[in-house]
Amino acid sequence: MGKAIEEFNEYRAKMNDVILGKQNKVINRLFNLDTNTYAEGALSTKTKEMLGLVASMVLRCDDCIKYHLGKSYEQGITTEEMYEIFAVANIVGGTIVIPHTRRAAEYWEELTAQ
Repeated sequence: MGKAIEEFNEYRAKMNDVILGKQNKVINRLFNLDTNTYAEGALSTKTKEMLGLVASMVLRCDDCIKYHLGKSYEQGITTEEMYEIFAVANIVGGTIVIPHTRRAAEYWEELTAQ
């Protein structure tokens, strides 16, 4: 596993443990809702990850982008599919998404090099 991927996953897990460990009912329910939103349903988990990635890119959340890139990789999304996802995000979000596309492409390259 690449260094950037390992660092991101370790930090995310560590801080999620801290946050969820505080037992705040609203935060815990929000995290649970997020988890359940991406479960298999009328839409496949693969489709939901693609939607989440586009939304994250348009909203310019680099942590969210990395998370959905990792999940997309786990879902078997191909590089060709990924670049179509990037294209949709850039059309929807405009040129301000380009810097996030660069970082997403870099992270995707690390994921696919594993």
